[in-house]
Amino acid sequence: MWTGEASKAPATDNRVDAGGRAVLPGFVDSHSHLVFAGDRTEEFNARMSGRPYSAGGIRTTVAATRAASEAELEATLTRYLAEALRQGTTTFETKSGYGLTVEDEARALRLAARHTDEVTYLGAHVVAPEYADDPAGYVALVTGEMLNACAPHARWIDVFCEQGAFDGDQARAVLTAGKAKGLHPRIHANQLSYGPGVQLAVELDAASADHCTHLTDADVDALANSATVATLLPGAEFSTRAAWPDARRLLDAGATVALSTDCNPGSSFTSSMPFCIALAVRDMGMTPDEAVRAATAGGAAALRRTDVGRLVPGAYADLVLLDAPSPVHLAYRPGVPLVAGVWRRGVREV
Repeated sequence: MWTGEASKAPATDNRVDAGGRAVLPGFVDSHSHLVFAGDRTEEFNARMSGRPYSAGGIRTTVAATRAASEAELEATLTRYLAEALRQGTTTFETKSGYGLTVEDEARALRLAARHTDEVTYLGAHVVAPEYADDPAGYVALVTGEMLNACAPHARWIDVFCEQGAFDGDQARAVLTAGKAKGLHPRIHANQLSYGPGVQLAVELDAASADHCTHLTDADVDALANSATVATLLPGAEFSTRAAWPDARRLLDAGATVALSTDCNPGSSFTSSMPFCIALAVRDMGMTPDEAVRAATAGGAAALRRTDVGRLVPGAYADLVLLDAPSPVHLAYRPGVPLVAGVWRRGVREV
């Protein structure tokens, strides 16, 4: 692609007059969970209504995903990918994690790989229900037979390092096993409480530590002095009424920050990067320019990509045309469908 002053533009047969409207890089959504089945409306409604809810959370989605056909799972995946594209997302990452058996995790990754190169093996999402009394046995499965079946279909490996999921030692075992198979680490870190996730991410050169809600000064310093991106997921805090990540603290320390949707049926059922930008500006201390950068170049950094998330020679022509004169309007006019056109690889798709 080419960028610069109109008077210096090279000759072309394909010219679009933006009419004074803003043109941005396509959004890069570097964290999503789109291979799933089922619905958790009742869980969300109970949480928002202050009522107790005792159903299984992630395990509810696991049961529905296992029971779904491949065609049903792919239909759901493509539905939400199309939804995201209409809102300007041109590059996306997505994970497994709702199968938790060798066959179901491999199936999820095969499906995802039909639609993106940014595929993440998340067998270590939670301990599978069959291994509730044997978490060590499940870690052995995730790092052994399941990894062998899944690695050919993935670029990344992820783990939910959190109380109630996997502790630091278990997370290290999962990520180092994945690295030995050629998968690069990323990690769900420090979402619900302080913990070892961020430090482990930096130690293992993970591309991204995701959530980063509860950080010590040492965690912030570690991120600021590493290539690991702090990926913030404001949809999760919005949908669970949890404390917001402090983006301002991370940015002021010099950390690279990305924004992503965390689109999933339980804790962040949004595919809208513009919505996440508005939340980040309103509630996480980011300026509009910082939030847009985090949703484009920041997401690209979280995927170790330089060919997306920016409008420079040599990058893909992934573009978003806004029905607005400035990208500030993404936060200034929240909830308004401002995306007027989307080009991916130079082809208009919206």
